[in-house]
Amino acid sequence: MKTIQITEPGQTRLIETPKPVLKPGHVLLKIGYAGFCGSDLNTFRGLNPLVKLPVIPGHEVGAVIEAVADDVPGSLQPGMHATVNPYTHCGYCPACRNGRPNACEFNQTLGVQRSGAMSEYLLAPWGKVMADNTVSVSHFALVEPMSVGFHAVNRAEVTDVDTVMVMGCGMIGAGAIVRAAIRGARVIAVDVDDKKLALARRLGAHYTINPAKENLHRQVQEITSGDGAGVVIEAAGRPQTYLAAISEAAFTGRVVYIGYAKEKIPFDTQYFVKKELDIRGSRNAMPSDFKAVIAYMKRGICPADELITAVYPPEEAGTALERWAASPAEVFRILIRF
Repeated sequence: MKTIQITEPGQTRLIETPKPVLKPGHVLLKIGYAGFCGSDLNTFRGLNPLVKLPVIPGHEVGAVIEAVADDVPGSLQPGMHATVNPYTHCGYCPACRNGRPNACEFNQTLGVQRSGAMSEYLLAPWGKVMADNTVSVSHFALVEPMSVGFHAVNRAEVTDVDTVMVMGCGMIGAGAIVRAAIRGARVIAVDVDDKKLALARRLGAHYTINPAKENLHRQVQEITSGDGAGVVIEAAGRPQTYLAAISEAAFTGRVVYIGYAKEKIPFDTQYFVKKELDIRGSRNAMPSDFKAVIAYMKRGICPADELITAVYPPEEAGTALERWAASPAEVFRILIRF
């Protein structure tokens, strides 16, 4: 079967690998679409310390169930559209014991710590497969990244009385905007790209700020009547946004970080204490987050096609990554169609 492999920084190749053989407790999936995410781009650029090259990338899956083992529950049947929870959990580390397997100390994500989904077929444990024919195969490839944003909103314990500022309106930030809006919060979207801000409004943001053109602090103060944002979700992973999240948070606010900053960041920690902030990390997503995204997709109100920047065949995977690396701000999601 056709399989995409990143062999070294800046290099991909299309290889042939054996089609997986169905085994007990598993589902054989025929991949329709697999998405490239930021971690795949960093792997391609040689900036992902978690990856050992060569690696098969990909953990954003839109597929059709081809076969199920005899011991798989009847809710999963051949022909159903599906996606995959791409994380593992050990069951024994502190995170797992505390009921938060998404943050497992020994997690292995498809396409990062283990071979990913950029192949024509994927074998997955049935418990990691979610299926629903109401959602198209291409839209299922958007579920995992959106679920990461949904999870951050859960970590922030957002309710309808909150003003939520989402910093970074890429795919994960888009998920946070959607989830916060669904919960009835007032949402401020922040990004330096006007196209992303326009889409953020269609996803549910009530206000947008472009800090490259506007004074971020002044705008936040005006929107919140001088209070600051009760919840700040950082989804950009840049030193500027890490620091701004603390600056723009209200006293006793909640700050949730999703993005990974590549550089060390010097914080003025007095604001941690003076504001008595709740500062939280958010990693991956829980099964309930996947289910919530699927429920949202089923409502038919998501401009999902606008979240797909481009679709490429497997033979052009390298070209897709090169173009993304050259213009990272212009991409929401790139899908590979098998």
